[in-house]
Amino acid sequence: MCSRLLMSGVEAAFRKFAVYGDTSASGNDMTGKNFSKMCKECGVMDGKAVTSTDIDIVFNKVKTKGARTITFAEFQQAMKELCSKRFKGKSPEEALQAVYGLIEGKEPGSTGTTKATKVGGVDRLTDTSKYTGSHKERFDESGKGKGLAGRQDLTDNSGYVGAYKGAGTYDQTH
Repeated sequence: MCSRLLMSGVEAAFRKFAVYGDTSASGNDMTGKNFSKMCKECGVMDGKAVTSTDIDIVFNKVKTKGARTITFAEFQQAMKELCSKRFKGKSPEEALQAVYGLIEGKEPGSTGTTKATKVGGVDRLTDTSKYTGSHKERFDESGKGKGLAGRQDLTDNSGYVGAYKGAGTYDQTH
């Protein structure tokens, strides 16, 4: 019973990693890149006993010739290959359970993604309320950009001079 429950957790993790970074992926097949990512993030690859080269070799060994992805059944075969390398000294069944224990319930993380920085002068330089001259015209009062209207000099074809304040008042006085 426990093994079946563990298996569904591993299969759920497999499907999450299979669709990572590819919106058109069905979740039934996993690419080599995602397989490598999964092994790295779940701790199957430790850099000593199991390296990225080992991961690539095992992936190419279990996949169907000519295919670029592996199924869940092929993934299970790959885990059997890797578990003996990762957990030396344990029985094949114990090693496989240990590897599945690492993978179960995991999701692909986005570690190393770029975050907005607010260190040093960046905060001061990105504060639009301090902009002067023509740059000030590119933003409204809230600091949101005006887009194209803020970047181009839009010509006023009303017939009045640019700084004239009484535009449109001629007909009212005569």
